Amino acid sequence: MSENLELEKTLWQAADKLRNNMDAAEYKHVVLGLIFLKYISDAFDELYQKLEATKHETGADPEDKDEYTAERVFYVPSQARWKWLQGRAKLPTIGKDIDEAMDSIERDNAALKGVLPKDYARPALDKQRLGELIDLIGSITLSKGGNGKGKDVLGFVFEYFLGQFADAEGKKGGQFYTPASIVKLLVEMLAPEAEKRVYDGCCGSGGMFVQSEKFIELHEHRKGKISIYGQESNPTTYKLAKMNLAIRGIDAKIELGDTLMNDKFPELKVDYVIANPPFNVSDYNINKAETHKWKYGIPPSGNANYAWLQHFVSKLAPFGTAGIVLANGSMSSEIATEGEIRKAMIEADLVDCMVSLPSQLFYNTQIPACLWFLARNKTETTKFRNRTNEVLFIDAREFGTMISRKQRELTDNDIFNIADIYHKWRSKELFAEYKDIAGFCKSANIQDIRKNNYILTPGRYIDFKQVEEDGVAFNDKMKQLTLTLKEQMQKANALDNEIKKNLEKIGYNL
Repeated sequence: MSENLELEKTLWQAADKLRNNMDAAEYKHVVLGLIFLKYISDAFDELYQKLEATKHETGADPEDKDEYTAERVFYVPSQARWKWLQGRAKLPTIGKDIDEAMDSIERDNAALKGVLPKDYARPALDKQRLGELIDLIGSITLSKGGNGKGKDVLGFVFEYFLGQFADAEGKKGGQFYTPASIVKLLVEMLAPEAEKRVYDGCCGSGGMFVQSEKFIELHEHRKGKISIYGQESNPTTYKLAKMNLAIRGIDAKIELGDTLMNDKFPELKVDYVIANPPFNVSDYNINKAETHKWKYGIPPSGNANYAWLQHFVSKLAPFGTAGIVLANGSMSSEIATEGEIRKAMIEADLVDCMVSLPSQLFYNTQIPACLWFLARNKTETTKFRNRTNEVLFIDAREFGTMISRKQRELTDNDIFNIADIYHKWRSKELFAEYKDIAGFCKSANIQDIRKNNYILTPGRYIDFKQVEEDGVAFNDKMKQLTLTLKEQMQKANALDNEIKKNLEKIGYNL
């Protein structure tokens, strides 16, 4: 959770008030486009001031584009700079000014071509409210006491707003945003290392990559040292990903296209796959010619789950690992070829860990979900214990805290406990000795899984947790329960009679 959360909440409440009657899906691009514009303008201005102050010694020209390219800072033309635009915020032409600013930025920065929103001049967008929104976003300052964290504030605000828009959009919101606590759990369990490759074939707005960078920065005290590859089929979401990564200073290769039909990275092999593909998609196509991907069985035409699983397996390098979010049904489905594919993947020793998640974690669906962790090679290494033909099962259904009437979130403590048991199971260090915990986790071997017909639902394997007796005698407990049930049945009968009377008053009899 961001340390600037109060700032983010305040900004969101203010921005949401300015939304008026605009749909959240439409307003999202208005707001996020402006936050991005503020970010690149502030970053440009910071370097501009530095170049201006030292130009007599260095001979550098603060208006030379090459000076900014060399420092991996976007060049912002004069009439696209935030100060100039904010000065025009009250003018009726402000929408046209912003569109022209976005155009000019794309012309001068090839990496942003076709990415920025350019529909601010449309008549339906209230220009007075647009001006107020510019003033609001202008209040986010770049510099925070000279501690070098200023640009991060805009990154946190962008990320927070993505989550809030996902919530506001409901079902559609989940198409571009995976809840932060799920992303954090995936990353904490995979624990990506610097100088490695990370891939997401359905990358949404890029949250998996942002969290991976955060993890490395936190644990290795450096930034930007992983190679990132992503693909996204939705053009609008693709643009959000490009902006989200750029605002965090993350260099990534993100491609637009249908991953299962037209893989933009056909030869790519990576160390980590982190992904949340759309659940149970039935209207999809696969490239059946890619036989190297379907070596465990041709996925059924009615559900894409096992197409995604096999696609991600095909991307793993010899010691690569993957963390994938899927619907619970994927753990036990026997529809068409799914059961046979699951069996083949288990027999190939690809499944490393299965996690049952609690309900109500997602914005877009109440379908229960799970995490699949896949590993290319589970034999003993210098770091990891030999877990050949073993699978760790974790039941986290009772975890999480309700943060609203409809939304649950995994706490940092939940994430630590789940990730910690996985790391202990994998580690060969004596101080990290793994033990099965009734009601929570179980290490099962291939024989156990065969006996359960290759079903991977954790509840099939984890021992029941002993429930402590409350000291009340059985007969006494049954008397109390029976009395309660009798009272409830009497209330139900009274309600039924009231309903009948009300219906009779308007001419209907039961």
